[in-house]
Amino acid sequence: MSGEHASSPVAAQVRHVEALLEERGWLAPGEVDERIDAFAAGGSPAHGAAIVARAWTDPGYRERLLADGNAAIAELGYSMGGALQEQKLTVMANGPDEHHVVVCTLCSCYPIALLGPSPGWYKSEAYRSRVVRDPRGVLREFGVELPATTRITVWDASAESRYLVLPRRPDGTDGLGEEELAGLVTRKGLIGTALV
Repeated sequence: MSGEHASSPVAAQVRHVEALLEERGWLAPGEVDERIDAFAAGGSPAHGAAIVARAWTDPGYRERLLADGNAAIAELGYSMGGALQEQKLTVMANGPDEHHVVVCTLCSCYPIALLGPSPGWYKSEAYRSRVVRDPRGVLREFGVELPATTRITVWDASAESRYLVLPRRPDGTDGLGEEELAGLVTRKGLIGTALV
C-alpha cells in the first residue's frame, strides 16, 4: 500500500490479512494490489454507453440485459468481476412513467468496470443522503425536471450488488448506428442523474 493512508491502523490490519493469505498460498504476493489496479484501469463510461446502445438497437439484447445484467454484458466482453469477487449487476430501464437513479448510501459502491472511476459528487455525503430523501429535488439540481406523475426509484448499491440505468432512447435517433448512439450516452445518464 502506498500514499498517505498506508500507515493508518486500518491499512496495517489489511496488510496483515493480506500477509496471512499470502503465507497460506491463497494469494500471490501483491496479487490484491494487482487485481485492484487492473480492475480500475479497465473501466470506462464508454463501456456502459456501448451496452446501452446495443440495448437500444437490439430488442433481444435489451431483454437479456434486463433479465441478467452479468450474462448480457459478458456477451459484449465486459465483466463485473471485482478485485476479489464478481458483483451482481442489475439494470433498470427508464420509461415514460418511471425514472431510476443509483446511489450507495454507505460508501461509494459503483460499477467501475462499466463507468470508470466514480465522480466526486457520487461519493459525497450530500448526494448519498439527499437522493434517498428527496430524489426529485436532487435530480432537479442536476437539471433533470420530471413530471410529477413520474415514479422515481432509488437503487442502493452494496459490496455485492451494482446497478446501471438504461436511459430512454432519445427521440429522433432512429437513423443512428450503435457507435453514434453510444456517443449520446453520459455517465450521469447511466447513474440516472441525467436523461441520457
